[in-house]
This record gives sequence, structure tokens and C-alpha cells, in this order.
Amino acid sequence: MSISPPRTAVVIGGGVVGSACGLRLADAGVAVTLIDDAPAQRPASWGNAGHIAVEQVEPIASWATLRSAPRRHFARGGALDLPVAAIGAWLPFGLRLTAAATRFDAGKAALTRLMAGAMPAWRRLAKDVGDAALLREDGHFILWETPASAAAGRAAWAATDTGTASIRDATASELAALRGAMGAPFAGAVRCEGSAQIADPTRLADALAAALARAGVERRIGVATLVRRGDRVTVAVGGERLDADIVLVAAGIGSAALLGGIGVRVPLIAERGYHIEAATSGAMLPPRVFEDRSMIVTRFGDRLRAASFVEFSRADRPPDPRKWARLHAHVADLGLAFEGEVTPWYGSRPTLPDYLPAIGRVAGTANLAAAFGHNHLGLTLSAVTGDIVAALLMDGSAADSALAPSRFF
Repeated sequence: MSISPPRTAVVIGGGVVGSACGLRLADAGVAVTLIDDAPAQRPASWGNAGHIAVEQVEPIASWATLRSAPRRHFARGGALDLPVAAIGAWLPFGLRLTAAATRFDAGKAALTRLMAGAMPAWRRLAKDVGDAALLREDGHFILWETPASAAAGRAAWAATDTGTASIRDATASELAALRGAMGAPFAGAVRCEGSAQIADPTRLADALAAALARAGVERRIGVATLVRRGDRVTVAVGGERLDADIVLVAAGIGSAALLGGIGVRVPLIAERGYHIEAATSGAMLPPRVFEDRSMIVTRFGDRLRAASFVEFSRADRPPDPRKWARLHAHVADLGLAFEGEVTPWYGSRPTLPDYLPAIGRVAGTANLAAAFGHNHLGLTLSAVTGDIVAALLMDGSAADSALAPSRFF
């Protein structure tokens, strides 16, 4: 049975994924109400490294990830942390991730399909919000600090599928620029071509908000809950009940609680990341990944951001100050150009065990759809997710079963 295109939609989530979906639905003629419970722009959408990571077509849910986990643990100087106090969250998640690793090839195929459309979708979105310069297609650098790690890193990247991106050795002039931007020596570097960065997350947030307003999207600030009657779902917010042809849950880490309120359980975990940021007068360079430290450094205007850590936890747990302290130490060790007051941040990436997002209609309901669980790739896949959601709902395009929200229930 065919489903008529929606005339009205409520999008829950004001991050980059929800905003992109709301804009594309509005462009298609849908009357959209977008509900945002975090207007201060503190979620993972705005605290990330700004990296459009189209080279990451291999899902993190893999045997390689599981084998490397012990040496990457925080206690051994790595970026992976499994807090004992959060074992109730990460242990069942880890078991599901292990099961997902057996389906790595299927996951890679699905992620490759998504990534193939990511950069073209970002070009369209940047143009449509009126700021094409938001997207900097300059690739990024990967650096190593010892000859042994450089040799191992080059070999690993040579054996890795990078989709539409490619890896080459850094040129002499690029090496000189990298050396000039840090006070410590390094042993080697490669450049990834085909990736990109967002010039400024705040500028992106402002551009999206302005584009949504121009498109006639009604933006409401408040905490939403879902109410189910039979196979239909309505949204309660601010003492009001909103009914719509489509209710789209794109609330990042908050999506699990929203759906859990109507009996739909999804194994979403808060995969928390941390960053520090300060003013800089250093060189304007593309993002730099320091693989020995599992840290990425990105320049946004006159500020420099260093981001790291994969902390499997719960979103409501307090931050771990040791993470910021280690970032401070990394920045000092590398001699990066941090100047003046340093601003710390932490946030929760919404991650599903197979490291694929949930995009599509929610089985057993007439008007509920999902666009969440983008893990490390929320920024990367936000624009193409908006395109996919609009096509699914408006044109009846076939859904990718690998991304079906119902794959976990």
C-alpha cells in the first residue's frame, strides 16, 4: 500500500541532523515544526572537530576494533575509556557490538553507500543555506611522532578502504608548514584528499537557523515527549499536543529516552567526547590528526580546538576532568599554538552497536520515523541524511534495510 507524502511534520532535535532533515522537508513543501531542547548549541553537533570524514567507510564495529581495545584504554594512555560506574551501559552495548562485528562486510557496504553521497549533499546544503564557504574541501593531515608509528600508520592506511578519499605522502612544503605550526618534531605525515571540514560550527548553526526560518519552519524551544495511541504518535511539548503526518525523532542521544517512553527500545549509548579550545594566531591549516595520541586538532577562525576520547558511559554522568588534563598535556607536548583562556567541553555522541545510524520509518507505527545514531559521523552524514529522509517520506524511495530502526527490536 502506498503512503501519501506528508503535509505536516514535527522534527524533534535541533542539532545538525534534525536541522538538515527539517530543512529538506520544508523545501519539499511540508509544514515543519522543529523542537529544540538545547538552544545553547552544546550537543555533539556543535562540539565536534568539524571534520567531514568521508574516508571512514569501515564501521568501528569490527574485529580490528575489538582486538585493539586493550592497548587503546585510557589507563594505558589511550583514548578509550570504560568507566566502572557505567558498566551497566557499556557491557550490554559491548556484547551487541561484538555481534555486529560478525556483520562487518554488510555494515561497510551500507556505510560506503552513505558516504558516497555525503560530500555532494554537503555542497548542496552549504550553498542552500547561503554560505558555500562553510565547506572547506582541503582534506586533512595524519601525523605520527615516531618512525615506528609512522611506518605502522602508513601501512594501516594503505590497507584501509577510504571510499571516495585518497591518502598520499605529505609534500616537502606541507611538511614545512606542519613543522612551523607546532613546537615538537614529528616523524611522518600523510595527507588525506577528498575529506573536508566545516569552517566554523557556530557559523553553521546560525546559517541553518536562518535557512530554516526562511523556509517557514516553526522552531520551538522545549522538551518533547511522545504519546502513542494505537499506531499513531503525537508530540507533547510545553503543555500542548502536536499532531502531524510525520513525527521524526532526530534528537541524538536523547532519542533513546524519547522512544523508550512509547515502548520502543533502542540500544543507544552515550559515546562521550571531550575537547579544549583557545584562541590562536598560528597557521591556517586543515585538520590534523595526531594518531599516536588519538587526537584531532582543527582551526575554526581565530580559535584552535583539540578533541579526543571515546568514553562509553551515560549522558547524565558528570564529566571526567582527567580527559581535559590529558588534552592540555597533549597540546603542551606538541607545542600547539593555544593562546589565552582555554574553554573545555564534553558531549555525547549517539552510538548504536553496529556503528550505523537509524534512518527510516519506525515499524509498527503509521507516522513515526527516525534519524539518529550517527556516532562519530553525525556532522559528516547530516546533509545526506536530510536528503534521504526527504526522499523516503516524500517520494516513497526504498529504505536501506541496513539502516532500519527496527533492526534492534
